[in-house]
Amino acid sequence: MAFAPPAARQYCGVRRSKRQLSHMAFAGKQSGVKGQIKMKTIQHADGVTKVSGRSLRARRSLMTVAAGLLASTAMTSVALAQSRPATAGEPASTVDEIVVTGSLDALPLKNVGSVFGFDKTLVETPRSASTISKEQIERFGVTEIYDLVAQAPGTFTNSFFGVGGALDIRGTPGEVYFRGVRRLDNSGNYPTPIGASDRIDIVRGPASPIYGPSKTGGYMNFVPKSARVNGTLMSSPEGELSYTTGSWSKSVLSGQVQGPVKLGETELGYSLYAEVEDSGSYYRNMSTKQTILQASFDSDITDNLRVEFGAMYHKYNGQQNGGWNRLTQSLVDNGTYITGSARAIPDIGAPDGKISFAEVAAIGGLGPFGGFACGGNVFASSITNGCFPANGPLALTSSGTAKLSRKNTLTGVDDQLRNKQTTGYFDIIYTGENDFEIKNQLFYDKTDNLNENAYGFSQFVDSYVIEDKIVASKSYTNDLGKFAFQVSPSIRYTKFRFGDDFTYEYFHRVDLTQGYTSLSTRQLSTQCDCNYSDYLTGHHTDYGLAGLADFAFDFGLDVTLGARYDKTKASSNIDAKRQAGATGVLSASNDKGAWSWTASANYKMPLGLIPYVTASRQSTMVVGQGAELLVADVAGNNFIAASRLYEGGIKGSWLDGKLYGAVSVYKQTRTDHNVQSAVTNQSVETKGLEAEFRWAVDRHLLLTGAYTNTRVYNLSFLDAGTAFSFFGIEDLTGVTNPALFLGGQPLGLVPIFSRSDSRRAGIPSNVFSGTATYAFDNGLAFAASASHVDSVWSGQSQAVRLPAYTLVDLSASYKKDNWLFRAVVKNATDARYFRANFTELFGSTIVLPEKPRSFQATVAYSF
Repeated sequence: MAFAPPAARQYCGVRRSKRQLSHMAFAGKQSGVKGQIKMKTIQHADGVTKVSGRSLRARRSLMTVAAGLLASTAMTSVALAQSRPATAGEPASTVDEIVVTGSLDALPLKNVGSVFGFDKTLVETPRSASTISKEQIERFGVTEIYDLVAQAPGTFTNSFFGVGGALDIRGTPGEVYFRGVRRLDNSGNYPTPIGASDRIDIVRGPASPIYGPSKTGGYMNFVPKSARVNGTLMSSPEGELSYTTGSWSKSVLSGQVQGPVKLGETELGYSLYAEVEDSGSYYRNMSTKQTILQASFDSDITDNLRVEFGAMYHKYNGQQNGGWNRLTQSLVDNGTYITGSARAIPDIGAPDGKISFAEVAAIGGLGPFGGFACGGNVFASSITNGCFPANGPLALTSSGTAKLSRKNTLTGVDDQLRNKQTTGYFDIIYTGENDFEIKNQLFYDKTDNLNENAYGFSQFVDSYVIEDKIVASKSYTNDLGKFAFQVSPSIRYTKFRFGDDFTYEYFHRVDLTQGYTSLSTRQLSTQCDCNYSDYLTGHHTDYGLAGLADFAFDFGLDVTLGARYDKTKASSNIDAKRQAGATGVLSASNDKGAWSWTASANYKMPLGLIPYVTASRQSTMVVGQGAELLVADVAGNNFIAASRLYEGGIKGSWLDGKLYGAVSVYKQTRTDHNVQSAVTNQSVETKGLEAEFRWAVDRHLLLTGAYTNTRVYNLSFLDAGTAFSFFGIEDLTGVTNPALFLGGQPLGLVPIFSRSDSRRAGIPSNVFSGTATYAFDNGLAFAASASHVDSVWSGQSQAVRLPAYTLVDLSASYKKDNWLFRAVVKNATDARYFRANFTELFGSTIVLPEKPRSFQATVAYSF
């Protein structure tokens, strides 16, 4: 049966969604243990003690003062009254410094604006969020987003064809922000670079209304390296050169320099970063070549006006990795692989011995839908041996079994993933009197992507976004407390050109013990500029207006309220000359409005405890991997959806700020189920619990721990009662000889009879993680991180179980004068483990075997 009967076009919608379808100095000789954070305590003549910008009246009760001072030293103080400046004739204020030592800058003591837009610490912020400092990144050898699982709860990520573009946060694809502005989607276009970051904020749940429409799960916010330290420009230049080598010909050279420079009477701070990589891979036919260039500049034009601007250029050349095909439980458990070659397809002129679109169409396709050929139905249970003739086009020849190496995966010799990402920003910040500030943020992000895979998928992206946002903020302080307000109009314009090719995507035709041949290599649409499954051009413009208010009352209550309205105009067009079989509506334009709001409250209690609650509704744009919109979605006005979040928790900081803990429970739900992108924006309900602690035991030892419990349900599948899927070997229980169909790809529907059936596969119910690092005074330091992950189903049909595993990474470093030497062992126990791959569609057919133990070594020179 041909691949795309009307019943199977549900797949096309899903598949389109798939790929559419502060710098601190070293404290003494603490050998790299950073984070000596100083807070000023100012004693005024009227008896008002001001700590970190908030004040206490001495005439408060002894219990209130004691609790307030304890919270203040942990940067969790509440504003209990207005401080007034000393008047003429009063003694000058005296300054005492309270030093809180936080190893590796890991404690949440600094203000971050990445959650709500207000400068609060994470302790004070009524949302579940974590920050990963550059010191943590360096000490623990974090090189890709998968490494962040050990550093923060809620961040376990499935494989997206081996490319770490964005985290799965709370069990659903997250987003990537750059300095608080949303970038173009990156599920698998390129690996998001880690090394150019000063810190990474991980916010769980949808973004604040001030940041615009966002996804349900959450986002990573990358803060690039800067020449501004604690709000002021650096006083002298400094830099570093480093080289990293390791297993599988790893080779990475990086350098950075930061400092001030005078341009006439204007002082300019600069930060320059460059990274060049030319590395091999554990997997055959894979390598990484990439260049990262980043520059940021800060300048105080006047006492009231400053500018911040910069750019990042990232050129990446590599490959996607589909992992193992011909998936069975035996393959996962003991490596037993079904071998055999695909049968020849009559040649009607495809070049280079590749299988063309026309050749597959001429034999009626290789993707039968359901079991109709043998009297069955749309479900896998109805498919029997009779559906597949022994000498039919789907049958293998010379079938047998063999032990399969984890090195042998679906990546072909000529496969390529090429991406150029260009990002720029220009901020103008005016600070007036009486806590007034107005900021204009201009942001640009462009993706130029080419992705080709021999098994039958190709894609290109040529898209960009320009956003301009104004944020006007004002705060007031009086006897009741401190009240802050923000108003933000914005405009965001996205232009897209996107094409993909998935109609004849056959993972199983290649025997991984032999590699690709002319019998298993597809001619791709990007190679002939023809027969695309989707070829879309268009644009969408979002006009937004947001307002936020924060009421920090003196008695301990802090309330944050916000609202936003977005009006989005969208246009999408199908190129009928390039998109195969394009019929019906080929172009559509529409506009739609959407409201978002948030309401949060926390209360600072004695003993450093801060309980909080949050409720929000957030709109989201349902776009694909290239920021594209489907014509059908635009025509039906279904390109904007919304989610709702309910979250509660408790946070605390103790031991003079050295110990931090947080626990949260939540439920977040997409309120619109009629549209989803199975890769970039799913229609899901997620329930869970997240907990973490961070403890700087002393200036040598840092301990962290995290626990995540997650349950994710696909609401669109639950509503429909079915889910479209590729059928795997373990799905077809009525077929006793898999060699009868592995030359093609059976398709059909997976029944979803219960909420349990609708759970998203690949996301573990429980993840436990922890880190520890100890630095000696002589410059020697050790670090370890570990994550324990529950077993999971590989796909929506729950046919293959991936085992539980514990992943351990170790590192040791030695710092002497300007030199740093570091060695890292990843997967130190050589655990054999797997990561599910695009579970909604391909989970029963392919899986990614993860890499064994590996080593890397770094030498760095600071100047």
